[in-house]
Amino acid sequence: MSELNYKSEVEAVDALVKKYQELNAEIGKVIVGQHEVIKNVLIAIFSNGHCLLVGVPGLAKTLLVNTISEVLGLGFNRIQFTPDLMPSDIIGSEILDETRNFKFIKGPLFSNLILADEINRTPPKTQAALLEAMQEKSITTAGKTYKLGNPFFVLATQNPIEQEGTYPLPEAQLDRFMFNIWLDYPTFEEELSVVKTTTTDKKASVNKIMDAEDIIYFQQLIRKIPIADNVLNYAVKLASSTRPNTEMANEVVNKYIGWGAGPRASQFLVLGAKCHAALTGKYSPDIEDVKAVAKPILRHRMVRNYKAEADGLSLDFIIEELMKG
Repeated sequence: MSELNYKSEVEAVDALVKKYQELNAEIGKVIVGQHEVIKNVLIAIFSNGHCLLVGVPGLAKTLLVNTISEVLGLGFNRIQFTPDLMPSDIIGSEILDETRNFKFIKGPLFSNLILADEINRTPPKTQAALLEAMQEKSITTAGKTYKLGNPFFVLATQNPIEQEGTYPLPEAQLDRFMFNIWLDYPTFEEELSVVKTTTTDKKASVNKIMDAEDIIYFQQLIRKIPIADNVLNYAVKLASSTRPNTEMANEVVNKYIGWGAGPRASQFLVLGAKCHAALTGKYSPDIEDVKAVAKPILRHRMVRNYKAEADGLSLDFIIEELMKG
């Protein structure tokens, strides 16, 4: 992008809004509907976070990730997680070269955008190979540390209805995902449009709107956006209120939640609110921006107890109750 040096942060935010609108227009050529999902994925990318996409088969989760990689001009690798996948299949391995010296061959994790397809189909040993990559943006193997691409994102898909042959994600790994995004079925009109456009010989193509340099610039911009003390306090209080038997917890949490969100949730609530505000043309977030990103940030960091499941209370309902307070 030639105009990376804007005169002010206000001008830079305005430019981000314009780029966001262009991104939506390009992605909309391929993906019908799913506006909230697209917005949350882009918020995570500009906040330098990872996403977990959860939905039934056939909702274009893989197509969405592929399309986003194209419009952002990023290196893209897809890793199909299977029960026999080994850590070395992801991070790479050392081999003996022709001079009988060990040489490290980089795995598919060395790219900008990683699609971890059906991430819960592989055993915990292989899932753990992602922990350092997602947090430190690096890989350590045979005593050496290798830096991953910059920017680096993991967009993982998970299927909620296929229980056989799956392994639950460890809490430590779940916590590394900024967003847990639920995809729903399309409306009748949206499905009609999908069928019309995908059952002909015409294939939609998208244009590159940004590149890695742009994304890094806007990631730094998001962190510079100021936030008022009352909004910061609200975000931390909201995350703290998810923890049962603590000072901030209410009756609903004490009764229905086994354990709540950690400090990383507070950090993501603030970053997500800043980015949500910027994408809607605001120069500083308010409490409504925190509420807008609260559900996908908190829902995978809270665990319901048996009472909540017996009473049919969803995590989203409990989060809504917390936001009312």
